[in-house]
Amino acid sequence: MSTIRLIDSHAHLDFAEFDADRDLLVADMKRANIDTCIIPGVSPEHWPRQLDIAHSYQWPFALGVHPWWAAEDWPGQVSQLRTQLYGLGGERRLVAIGECGLDKIRADNWQWQVPLLEAQLELAAELELPLILHCVKAHNELLSLLSRYKLPRKGVIHGFYGSVEIARRYIELGFKLGIGGLVLNGDASKLHKVVAELPIDSFICETDSPAMAPKSSHSRRNSPLIIVQIITKVADLQKKSDVLISERLLANVTQLFEL
Repeated sequence: MSTIRLIDSHAHLDFAEFDADRDLLVADMKRANIDTCIIPGVSPEHWPRQLDIAHSYQWPFALGVHPWWAAEDWPGQVSQLRTQLYGLGGERRLVAIGECGLDKIRADNWQWQVPLLEAQLELAAELELPLILHCVKAHNELLSLLSRYKLPRKGVIHGFYGSVEIARRYIELGFKLGIGGLVLNGDASKLHKVVAELPIDSFICETDSPAMAPKSSHSRRNSPLIIVQIITKVADLQKKSDVLISERLLANVTQLFEL
């Protein structure tokens, strides 16, 4: 697997947690053949910094408003997103809309999360871009919304942690599932079952750095360097070789985001 190109499909490497040693991390990533990562957007306030970092390292990126940042002025957030997306024109590194979605843990802004997401689904359809979707304790609501929109490029359910039944429903709608560091946890039996039972074409590989570090990690800060471990675990669950799994996951992510 050491000669196969690896991609982290979801890493917030623009966040302040990486400011002290970002260059060192990038050098370590290159040594591990992790040659790129996709940097998702989370809010208008974060976009300028995100775009600067993505440009500096030539990383692909997505733009969107994360449900944690959904605000009463969600129409204004959507207006800013539309302006930003159209202002980028034919920027080839803009590969998706997101991170957007639904999160019931942040129930205090639920009334704004739903219309904000619907507006971003409309933008994805309008611009023919895939989506990077965040979903926590709201799979039925998200599935209902996705079934109502014609989304030509579909997208990924990032950080998936649901049942096989829920996974199949997303796959039937044409979406991929993002498999991250949670798969490395010994008690993640539900996720292990999903990865073992569903086709490898259903998945892409991610870390959600700096969040979602596996329980075995010696650091609270996650990083793209665990991609190799994730691939090995997926290969073990699928009962296939690391080389085959890494090749298929690479094909899945490059096709979805046209990398």
